[in-house]
Amino acid sequence: MDRLIYTAASGAKHILEQQATTSNNMANLNTTGFRAQLDTFRAVPVQSEGLPTRTFVVNNTVGADFTTGPLQMTGRDLDVAIKGPGWIAVQNPDGSEADTRNGALQMNANGVLTTNSGATIAGEGGPITIPPDATVMVGADGTISTISTAERPAAPVILGRIKLVNPSEKDLVRGDDGLFRLKDGAPAQLDPNVRVAGGALEGSNVNAVDAMVTMIGLARSFETQMSLMKNAENNAAKASQILALN
Repeated sequence: MDRLIYTAASGAKHILEQQATTSNNMANLNTTGFRAQLDTFRAVPVQSEGLPTRTFVVNNTVGADFTTGPLQMTGRDLDVAIKGPGWIAVQNPDGSEADTRNGALQMNANGVLTTNSGATIAGEGGPITIPPDATVMVGADGTISTISTAERPAAPVILGRIKLVNPSEKDLVRGDDGLFRLKDGAPAQLDPNVRVAGGALEGSNVNAVDAMVTMIGLARSFETQMSLMKNAENNAAKASQILALN
């Protein structure tokens, strides 16, 4: 009975954790540039006296799904999508860098280019500031240029270039803020081969159908663990009745 309860309880606990991961993926179906989180179960033997007859289940986060999401044309000047592999570098308030695929850019109150979540876009020479009364254009290599709307005719002015990087996927880890960073905490190196598409955004790579099927399978597995715990309780009650007769 002890073995049954331990196995069922540990299984139910980690099924709930994997359900939380799947729910988070489903909640980000419409999040720009989101990468689905991948979880797996693994069995870990219980170290105790006697024979190693018991194991418990651990929910193991193996990383993220780095497949490219669908490209959605928006026609907005400040929307960019990475074409193929690559990332947009952003600056954190503490000065460190992180990477994102979210190309929904905007300007803050000071004209500094940021993501729609407020992270400052890292330029090759620092943050990029957009002047007022100007039309913004984004080149395929991430170059930001503007044309003044206050003067006609006006020549384009290059303001800077978005820092585009392409670190190895195996070296990336997801932070609690949803941004990716190198495992050693160092900023990723500039990659001149990364290209972007203007007037477009990359959608989430979460497959809604697969996520729903996974959620249904996890729910059934959780019910199985609850049934096992109920059986263990019934067995314990019957054993107590037999002992009471002696």
